[in-house]
Amino acid sequence: MLYQRWRQVANLRSDELALWDLADGRRWTFAQLAAASDNAAAPPGAVTFPQGAGADVLRAWRFGRVVCPLAIHQRPPQFPAPTPGVIHLKITSATTGPARLVAFSDGQLCADAANIVATMGLRPDWPNLGVISLAHSYGFSNLVLPLLLHGIPLVLAPAPLPETLRSALDTLPAWTLPAVPALWRAWRDAGLDLSRVRLAISAGAPLPVELEAAVFTRHQLKIHNFYGSSECGGIAYDETLEPRGDPACVGAPMANVAVAVGESGCLEVRGPAVATGYWPEPGDALRDGCFHTSDLAVVRDGRVYLTGRAGDRIHVAGRKISPEEIERALLAHPSVADCLVFGVPANDSSREDTIVACVEPAPLARATPAPAENDHAGLRRFLLENLPAWQVPRDFWIVDSLQTNARGKRSRADWRQRYLADRTRRNQ
Repeated sequence: MLYQRWRQVANLRSDELALWDLADGRRWTFAQLAAASDNAAAPPGAVTFPQGAGADVLRAWRFGRVVCPLAIHQRPPQFPAPTPGVIHLKITSATTGPARLVAFSDGQLCADAANIVATMGLRPDWPNLGVISLAHSYGFSNLVLPLLLHGIPLVLAPAPLPETLRSALDTLPAWTLPAVPALWRAWRDAGLDLSRVRLAISAGAPLPVELEAAVFTRHQLKIHNFYGSSECGGIAYDETLEPRGDPACVGAPMANVAVAVGESGCLEVRGPAVATGYWPEPGDALRDGCFHTSDLAVVRDGRVYLTGRAGDRIHVAGRKISPEEIERALLAHPSVADCLVFGVPANDSSREDTIVACVEPAPLARATPAPAENDHAGLRRFLLENLPAWQVPRDFWIVDSLQTNARGKRSRADWRQRYLADRTRRNQ
């Protein structure tokens, strides 16, 4: 099914640009890309592990191999061959636990690509500029599948650095630019000219509303927040043309996607793009055409609002608080560029948590030593004016940068372990 669809696209757009790698200058028209896959030998094994967007994926489709995309230097995982009907495996981002494999049929992949193209309005005359990993769910669904199944050209930038991206943007007059919040922030801080970007998309992590507003004010460019998951592809998209006012809002459900809030308070997703299940071990969160997320949510007036993650809730004095609520209040402080809040076990034998705020100072605050290291009292006073006292962090950990992983995501569990290790060193 996938290869037949590709052949239709290639025949329709035969002499048009399909793929351009700016790192080495190589270009392929749709006809040339089709010829490269048509003339290739069958890949070995039942599963192919491509590390790009071109002929390797098409060769796997042509010979009926299962595709499991990998990032550069990523080692192939070991697993038994999937059951018949599975043609694609995604490796999850591991933000809520160990990485897992998610199994898809060809129909489910096609549905996700169709939902993305229809909802976002991807266009052949606005090529995708690839600065995110093609191996991860976001990159594969937003860049690779629109190229191969809908004829949306893909241009690969050598790196997402501002100078590199500036040169890439100059090569064509109009672009679609999918990225992650950390990249949008870096480009904003570098004063990058985004005038050639016609469609700006952000996913992989929550998009701060202050960043969205700042880019809009400077460039009149709306960054559209995109919320999805490896298990089901796109879930919601902010299609509005003005910056959001509520950071909890992630947009309206994607085309052909149905959402509801389950008994646990978490979002449930149904639709033709929902994966078959986990592989090789099944899981209750993904089965029977429904993905039960761990995202606490409210659906109101046709829009999805995320209020936290079920497993991230902090327990204090017999009450529960979502770290996102504290983060939103803390981000309003002018000396805070970014923050991550989590709970650590209290020093006694109870099940209570101590709230910790990991803070990346704003550039001006970073330039002066006093606020970055000693303004914990100021941050605490600020939060006491905006939050109940029991929700105010007991400790503020100042770091140079709240680094994300290659997927543009941050793991609270990872930063919690870093904090605990740092606290142990400080107490020695």
